Amino acid sequence: MIHESNSFYPLEPKRADMVRLGQEFLDRALAFIEGIADRPVLPVEAAPQGFITAMLAPPPEQPGDLTSLLDKVDKAITHAIEPGSPGFMAYVPPGGLYVSALADFYARVTNRFVGMALISPALTALEDSVLRWLAGICGLPPGAGGVLLTGGSMANFSAIIAARHDRLGERFQDGVLYMSAQTHHSVAKAARLAGFPASAVRIVAHGPDLAIDLHALSQAIAEDRQRGLTPFLVIATAGTTNTGAVDPLPELAAIAAAEDLWLHVDAAYGGMFRLTERGRQRLRGMERAHSITLDPHKGLFLPMGTGALVMRDPSRLAAANEVEGDYLHDMRSAQTFDGEYLPNFAELGPELTREMRGLRAWLPLHFHGVAAFSQQLDEKLDLAAHAHKRLSADPLLDVPWRPELSTMAFRIRPKGDSSDSIREAEGATRELLDCINGHGRALLSSTVIDGKFMIRLCILHFRTHADRVAEVLDLIAQEARRVGARLS
Repeated sequence: MIHESNSFYPLEPKRADMVRLGQEFLDRALAFIEGIADRPVLPVEAAPQGFITAMLAPPPEQPGDLTSLLDKVDKAITHAIEPGSPGFMAYVPPGGLYVSALADFYARVTNRFVGMALISPALTALEDSVLRWLAGICGLPPGAGGVLLTGGSMANFSAIIAARHDRLGERFQDGVLYMSAQTHHSVAKAARLAGFPASAVRIVAHGPDLAIDLHALSQAIAEDRQRGLTPFLVIATAGTTNTGAVDPLPELAAIAAAEDLWLHVDAAYGGMFRLTERGRQRLRGMERAHSITLDPHKGLFLPMGTGALVMRDPSRLAAANEVEGDYLHDMRSAQTFDGEYLPNFAELGPELTREMRGLRAWLPLHFHGVAAFSQQLDEKLDLAAHAHKRLSADPLLDVPWRPELSTMAFRIRPKGDSSDSIREAEGATRELLDCINGHGRALLSSTVIDGKFMIRLCILHFRTHADRVAEVLDLIAQEARRVGARLS
């Protein structure tokens, strides 16, 4: 029997119902955004007993009420750390631009597939335009391109796969890659996922500025060649997570060229600062890389899940991902449209079925204009320089490294060089961090650098401006005086 009644199509609401559903979401979204600056960065209280268990419940057989369902979601949101707050300075923050959220909504409603260019050529061009622009920002030449991925971790993984295939081929057991202790942990993880044992990841010493030591790198490469191993990849960092340190990119590029090694730059945090004049100077040399990781959900303030890998020669990425599928032959029949060659993104990464990620970047860039993003990044550099100057002037604080970008680390200064003094200062630093975060106006994080427990402060969110930074710096000074007064 064929049913004609709409009651038999429960997944296809009528227009009036869609308007009602959409309005409920919109009202809540706007209320969330309007209140975000005043909400505590850390949850005020733990989730009520039984709430987590309730959220684990399976879906019911019969329909639910949207309002009560969203009430549960909103309750869950209040019991989470608030990464969209102007006080979120703990890690490199994700953005969450409103226009990007609208772009994601429309991308999911229209639900286009952009894995193969023939299916959606104009939308493939839209996404590729973002990648060409990103590659150009990095200084890569015409013809460069890449793929949008879920984040820096997947970009670093894809880069290692491309370098492995290009430099080592199918027999890669003797390959060695080089990084410093300040390199993001996702690189070592990516190497493991790419089939390399821990012994293939060479950790090179860094200097007092936390940048990789060039002499130590050259020496490690020479020693590995003498052992019969095959050096193939150098990982440089353009903005470390700990302090925003930048490796000496021009010198690393020269070593990589002389040794015939692939140079990959992890610029997930720092890369988009090249939109500013200071950033271009500090990140000079990135343009000589074979591949570069970027996180537009950091420096372009886009929603989480927006990463990018840009390549000097995208064909090398395609070669590393090439696997034939008979049912895809029709999709490979044409990749040139209006005289422009468009990539099949499914052949540049591990995903065949993938969402259209380009619109969430393309729309805000075209709607707000690139200058708005440059201005925001310049502001963060200014705020970081101000914060460093203020913290460095406090005699209670030890601020060892000047920020090259917008992240800095500090601690309570030990009263002396004895192990007891150092241990006491570490305990005070831990207490200081808890006190700062306990106020709810800011969230900072900790790390360990060369054996020293440090507090990290990262200024990058598009909602973080001078007023909140001044408030946080006052809070640090106030709590440092209170905690430091007890040091012997």
